Amino acid sequence: MFDFEKLEVYAKANIFNLHVQKYLLKGSIDGSAKSQLRRASLSIALNIAEGSGRNGKADKRHFFVIARGSTFECVAILDILKDEGVLEHKEYSIFYSFGEELSKMLYAMIRKLD
Repeated sequence: MFDFEKLEVYAKANIFNLHVQKYLLKGSIDGSAKSQLRRASLSIALNIAEGSGRNGKADKRHFFVIARGSTFECVAILDILKDEGVLEHKEYSIFYSFGEELSKMLYAMIRKLD
């Protein structure tokens, strides 16, 4: 088993990504927003995995900071889609709560590495 597979934040990032992917399959989102959201949601889990495999604190921290930034990016894209009327407010609220939880978990991991 890889170290990242033991992390609750990694499991939650995967669930978030799965929900984003399901939304993208059913939604009528323009190509650029769809691509950006897909890449950003994947980036969260991928950077958590890569960071967990690094030896130094600074390296780990760097990838966890990127993962947190990708979380912010996802929420911003989803907010724009909500404002454009492409994403329902109720669904946005679910994504928002998930993003907020991921952000807090990543922030705690980052602070431990300071």
